[in-house]
Amino acid sequence: MAIFKGAGVALITPMKDNYEVNYDKLDEILEEQIANETDSIIICGTTGESATMTEQEHLDVIKFAIERVNHRIPVIAGTGSNCTATAVQLSKEAAEAGADGLLLVTPYYNKATQNGLIAHYTTIAQEAKAPIILYNVPSRTGCSIQPATVAHLVKNVENIVGIKEASGDIGNVAQIMHLCDGNVDLYSGNDDQVVPLLSLGGIGVISVLSNVAPTYVHDMVYKYLSGSTTEACQMQLKALPLCDALFCEVNPIPVKAAMNMLGKECGPLRAPLTELEPQHKEQLKKAMQEFGIL
Repeated sequence: MAIFKGAGVALITPMKDNYEVNYDKLDEILEEQIANETDSIIICGTTGESATMTEQEHLDVIKFAIERVNHRIPVIAGTGSNCTATAVQLSKEAAEAGADGLLLVTPYYNKATQNGLIAHYTTIAQEAKAPIILYNVPSRTGCSIQPATVAHLVKNVENIVGIKEASGDIGNVAQIMHLCDGNVDLYSGNDDQVVPLLSLGGIGVISVLSNVAPTYVHDMVYKYLSGSTTEACQMQLKALPLCDALFCEVNPIPVKAAMNMLGKECGPLRAPLTELEPQHKEQLKKAMQEFGIL
């Protein structure tokens, strides 16, 4: 059975003005997401600024989310690293804390070979007893999981069950589904390509947009899955200007600005991320207004 179907939110991490994690605000945001039909919480991913957290902070935030969500919906922990030993340790601790799944980005910077990726993911899967979703986002990591590698891992490692595909290459996604015989849980990693990936056999999205429009993204996915494909397509197209605005600068700069525009008081970004440029802030504000959330 899939860890989740529908819309999982790639959750931001709210910060205090002194850049500490704001746990009170995180608690509020988790409750709002659950109340607005989000199907899964993805904690400490890219959008959650995990790259600037210490390992202890990373685990503390994961454990906090698991405790607060309390089995109401699945919690998937981002525990990837470019160091296999670090990824193993984070993944084991997250699994032991009760994470329903793990999201593991490809090793960044040192750029493993395909055989290296197989060894990396197999080692983590053997140590961390939780379902694993691979995360392919070569624009950020400089490292792509080839379709044949995905198929090898899914067919040979029992707890590698899914992939978040954010390559933007629909042909690549089609090859993954072909080589896996459709037996992999496919999630879109791009908010502007949710419906196209669903059409190839996907079961959901891990979404930045869900931070600001959780019910909308949930409904779009479920309309498609229930057969209302025309309506789902219309929703996808309507969301495109807002999706573009949410990525007008590197994620999560725009989405955190959007949350603050909505009065969520999610605080600043940790360096080296900087606040949204004024011209992009106007673009984002306009897109939010036209979408009807501001």
